[in-house]
Amino acid sequence: MAKQSEYIRKPEWLKTKINTNESYKKLKNLMRDKRLNTVCEEAKCPNIYECWSERKTATFMILGDTCTRGCRFCAVKTGLPSGVDLGEPKRVADSVEIMGLKHVVITAVARDDLEDGGAAVFANTVRAVRHQNPGCTIEVLPSDMKGDYESLHTLMDSEPDIFNHNIETVRRLTKRVRAIARYDRSLQLLQRVKEIAPDTPVKSSIMVGLGETKEELIEAMDDLRAHDVDIVTIGQYLQPTKKHLNVERYYHPDEFEELKNIALEKGFSHCEAGPLVRSSYHADEQVSQSAAQRRIKYMKGYESQEDTKVDFQF
Repeated sequence: MAKQSEYIRKPEWLKTKINTNESYKKLKNLMRDKRLNTVCEEAKCPNIYECWSERKTATFMILGDTCTRGCRFCAVKTGLPSGVDLGEPKRVADSVEIMGLKHVVITAVARDDLEDGGAAVFANTVRAVRHQNPGCTIEVLPSDMKGDYESLHTLMDSEPDIFNHNIETVRRLTKRVRAIARYDRSLQLLQRVKEIAPDTPVKSSIMVGLGETKEELIEAMDDLRAHDVDIVTIGQYLQPTKKHLNVERYYHPDEFEELKNIALEKGFSHCEAGPLVRSSYHADEQVSQSAAQRRIKYMKGYESQEDTKVDFQF
């Protein structure tokens, strides 16, 4: 195991091509014009050029760009956030429409300073996007909201098509890797979603390369399945800055393929696993048939109404 001061050179399979084509540039300018944040940029996602060039999926980070937590793996800045921007849901909806997205992921910084952890803003953003983009499927990726299930109900009342909350790492490393979050609390949150909305696909993500063992990864998969999680993504942890946790080792693509096969054997309906896989990678491919049917039904209802009004309340 590498010591914290050691540096391991990145292998060839982790190198990505920078492709700042016109589609990428237009999307970047749109984000600035709409005063929106994306986790793609803030978390230094290695797939940003691929996803932004294809314009099938984008991950919007609402509730500002400052997180109340200081997880040792995450590049998003930590501090005291400003107030809530009531116009943000509408701007996200506008951007989804301009981009013509098929699937959108809505995530946020942790907002432990808010009583509901930002659940109401999440819900209003989902409703705004759906009202303006009835054919687009919507995935939410919130924090654990400190296990407040009333806040979870507030979010789930907006009926997202996929609920995603990441356990990030194995049980033993959680305290070292994640700030404030608890392994079992995250599992309980994921299971509670299934109790609220049994037909909604539930998803989580695991990073590798932080010092975990294969046995611990398998145990984490078992824990997720035991708490009714349907989809799992597994990707390589990459150190965003020198202040963050070091990479203990890099997994070979063949190891990711093995982990994917194990996950599918354990009953996950879908698994994305690879060196550059992140929680939102190929997210549009993970939408269940039932979610797609709901969108078709919603579109028909939307088209049949001459003037559809949506009441957004905070």
